[in-house]
Amino acid sequence: MANISNLGSVISNIDDIEKDLSLPIGAQVATSLLQQRANDVRANRVNWQSYVQGQMISQEDYNFIYQFDNANSETKSAMLKEAGPQFARTFFNLMSQIAKDQTLQYILTMLDDVLQEDKSRVEILKEYAKQMKESVWTPFIHLLNRNDRFIVNQTSRIIAKIACWSKELMGLDDLRFYMDWLKNQLRLPGNEYIQTAARCLQMMLRIEKYRQVFVDVDGIATIVSVLLGSKVGFQIQYQLIFCLWCLSFSTHIAERMSKDKIIPVLSDILSECVKEKVSRIILATFRNILEKPEERDLIHEHAVAMVQCKVLKQLELLEARKFDDPDIVDDLEFLNEKLQESVQDLSSFDEYTSEVKSGRLEWSPVHKNEKFWRENAIRLNENNYSLLKMLVRLLESSKDPLILSVAAHDLGEYVRHYPRGKVVIEQLGGKQMVMQYLSHEDPNVRFEALIAVQKLMVHNWEYLGRQLQSDQPKDNPGLVQTAA
Repeated sequence: MANISNLGSVISNIDDIEKDLSLPIGAQVATSLLQQRANDVRANRVNWQSYVQGQMISQEDYNFIYQFDNANSETKSAMLKEAGPQFARTFFNLMSQIAKDQTLQYILTMLDDVLQEDKSRVEILKEYAKQMKESVWTPFIHLLNRNDRFIVNQTSRIIAKIACWSKELMGLDDLRFYMDWLKNQLRLPGNEYIQTAARCLQMMLRIEKYRQVFVDVDGIATIVSVLLGSKVGFQIQYQLIFCLWCLSFSTHIAERMSKDKIIPVLSDILSECVKEKVSRIILATFRNILEKPEERDLIHEHAVAMVQCKVLKQLELLEARKFDDPDIVDDLEFLNEKLQESVQDLSSFDEYTSEVKSGRLEWSPVHKNEKFWRENAIRLNENNYSLLKMLVRLLESSKDPLILSVAAHDLGEYVRHYPRGKVVIEQLGGKQMVMQYLSHEDPNVRFEALIAVQKLMVHNWEYLGRQLQSDQPKDNPGLVQTAA
């Protein structure tokens, strides 16, 4: 059975990313803004004679570009085979000598079309630059600083194609610059070419040696922040999750994905999306997150996180849809089996840890379980108080009254059951954070903050428990018996 988790079988050809590119140039169905405008650019032919008459280009470059621009596809192929160095020299010259945006748009679109027709042609540019003892990247990276958005994004497409289709990989310095540039394009407010930036990333992240550089420039966090945005359409969702899927093939990257909040973000999208291709790529990403890590504890942690984010429920709903695609069926079966296993092995502390790490606190049974706190309060000291620090950070950053209530409650329970808890919480800044919620607009937040503050100050829990019985809001499900 075919498996979507096999990277090579799915994206061995870039046509899987842009299916219309398999069509002849000019007959492509424009599926992005860049492609739409490229069709317009092709229709506006350049008067090359005016450039040679104005001495803006050489006679040699004019002779080649005029003949090449007016040739049919077969003649162009012959010219590239016979005069490859001249092709490269002319195009590099034109890119550096012509300043007019409209003409530069035409040159870049022509070059992009040439490369798209035959991937091996990137070597013509690489070989020429090598002979000239120059970097093939310099002219293109320089164009990324232009103001014209079409020029910038068409240039980016060309860079991605050379980087991915060349025999020799992109050098580290240029790669870091380009990956950082792509990341910034995703962050750019109102970027109408975000689809093109995402497509370039889809190409680049197919190459294993390029992935870590994108991670190093904070690329994963950027993708997650875009996916969390309110105006992200399903096409961008698909493309960016495709990028995460590519990244998840690298073991060391897959191992850290629970730390990047990828699991809760993808779980939310899975619960809301109606497009099959989006569901398909999420399931494949989840599978990699469970398959690629080498440490069993990490795999367990990822599975628990998925259970915590209600992925099992989504798998059940997806199975009811009866997909024809064997890849989806296979991934559904795999994920169901692995998550069911994790549920059986799930301890109450595992469940609690996963919930805190997800940042999605709710009144699940462990919070209200006296036995849980009696047995596990001391475990919140593990890993340099990491869970306590997460609770304090939630109090600092969350606006959700439910999360604030549960976080305040848990700090109070920790103090109640761990003798040195008051000292620890004060050192972590938790006491100050809880106290500021004594005047919160939500009555449940105020109530839990009040209890937590009293636990930080009072020793007689039995007396405190009796005093609080009459004060509890009727709609607060979170209060537990505070008597020891």
